[in-house]
Amino acid sequence: MSRNAARLIVASSETSADLRYATQFSVSDPVIFLEQNGRRSLVLSDLEIDRGKREARVDEIVPLSDLNRKLRPSGPEPSFAESVFGFLALRRVKKALVPEDFPLGLAQNLAASGIALTPCEGLFYPERETKSAAELKLVKRAQQITDAGMTRGLEVLRSSIIGPAARLLWAGKTLTSEILRAEIDSAILRAGGLPANTIVAGGNQACDPHERGSGPLKAHSLIILDIFPRDAKSGYFGDLTRTVVRGRASDAQRQLWQTVLDGQKLALQKMKPGVPGAPLHDEIKDLFTQRGYPTELRDGRWSGFFHGTGHGLGLDLHEIPRFSRTTFQPGQVLTVEPGLYYYGLGGVRHEDVVTITATGVRLLSTHPKPLEL
Repeated sequence: MSRNAARLIVASSETSADLRYATQFSVSDPVIFLEQNGRRSLVLSDLEIDRGKREARVDEIVPLSDLNRKLRPSGPEPSFAESVFGFLALRRVKKALVPEDFPLGLAQNLAASGIALTPCEGLFYPERETKSAAELKLVKRAQQITDAGMTRGLEVLRSSIIGPAARLLWAGKTLTSEILRAEIDSAILRAGGLPANTIVAGGNQACDPHERGSGPLKAHSLIILDIFPRDAKSGYFGDLTRTVVRGRASDAQRQLWQTVLDGQKLALQKMKPGVPGAPLHDEIKDLFTQRGYPTELRDGRWSGFFHGTGHGLGLDLHEIPRFSRTTFQPGQVLTVEPGLYYYGLGGVRHEDVVTITATGVRLLSTHPKPLEL
């Protein structure tokens, strides 16, 4: 189907970055968005009409109540699916391009009513892959919110007391992943962000990269803080990871930490337009292997560097491009986050956000990288 075909989104902006991108409007309940002949229309409930008129970047706001009265002047109100079909019928839409995550039940209902939907392959709005100057400012703002959470997390760790059995004590209590996460998330909220599944994982827990962490935190142990909130105002995500030790790092911990940092530096030095990501990812993995950190299965558990070097960042936390599936081009925004994980020693991950420039990369996150606190 032609990219000039009618485009249909039925979703909330909380679940559809495409809707947020197209309208720059935040709405928690599903709405109807139609782009037809270059004109963008948004069907909103009466609850959202006034705010939509102020904030939504569309050509037309259609009140759902007016639409329903037109579709059914008397009798029970149409169902939402009937409203969607009725709106498309009034606009003489027979076929439309939809995002690949379009609701299946609604798609089947529309197909039964004679409207052909074609799911989009790849990005619904391809221009989302590269960020405008205005979008880069929004990503930078999201990173500032993320920095506020990281700053608070490191403050709490620095002020904690090393107690018996290497347990960390803070505010008269054992410092746990849950307590530290709450402090980080509170700082994010105060800075204007929405925290989402912040990771505070120490020791062996950090060897599972998506383990959120639980229980007491220990001194002299590697602790991963991975923070990825959304800016409540713009909807753009930030992302930042630091790995620290409260107390003294062992030689083995220090070597692991430095090796991951060297891998990240290698990526930052070589990322520029025209460079493919996959060979660079392999080069980082090879560096780690040469330093004595192979990626392999040990007792049924993956160890080493067994995730991607990075991912696109924007209105979705993980969006196109993927580091290993792209050739870098100006305007892309990616995380750069190599890691190493060895059960019994711990995990290390360093993560920053960059945008690709004409000659290399520009860091959008500049938070310090301390090892010992």
